[in-house]
Amino acid sequence: MQRRDLFKLPLAAVALAALPAQAADKCEGDGTPIQFIPKTPKDASPLENELKKYPKCPYCGMDRAQFHHARHLVQYADDLVDGTCSIHCLSISLAINLDREPKAVYAPDNASPEAIKPLINVDLATYLIGGKMPGVMTQRAKVAYGSQEAALAAQAKHGGEIGDYAAALTASYADLAKDTLMIRRKREERRRHMMKQTG
Repeated sequence: MQRRDLFKLPLAAVALAALPAQAADKCEGDGTPIQFIPKTPKDASPLENELKKYPKCPYCGMDRAQFHHARHLVQYADDLVDGTCSIHCLSISLAINLDREPKAVYAPDNASPEAIKPLINVDLATYLIGGKMPGVMTQRAKVAYGSQEAALAAQAKHGGEIGDYAAALTASYADLAKDTLMIRRKREERRRHMMKQTG
């Protein structure tokens, strides 16, 4: 195949051609590679004891109870569930499970006074995007609130822009490359620091 012809192929065909033959066989019926499929059992009631059932983010390993104020959870149509630490890792789940339709997506209600922020459907959430609040797995925070009034009050204090779930998810995808570089740099610095301490 000539190099110029390679660019005429659909991207998915190029990626599949690059996989070893045995890896291509290890796909679910919808074409999702096995390593990307959520690993937990099917769950028709994912909000019941969700922090016990989904204690760690499957994409970065972070403790979801510790980052309860940023955690998200997606329940796919086949009842497979990904409980993530943040909208950053949620965006990864949605991207690699492209053929798995979300049944419901949940975000934390940072307007709640509860010690562990309860999850609400993202259709009911208002997000504060950016501003001075620290982000989780991102330099630009995307903080969910159960009421627009609470989001506007946080905006008055911290700055940023008000948006819905679609706007927050779009911002997450827009930030993904920059945030991934930041995370890799921080993890490399942590590894170097640990090696100095042990060596």
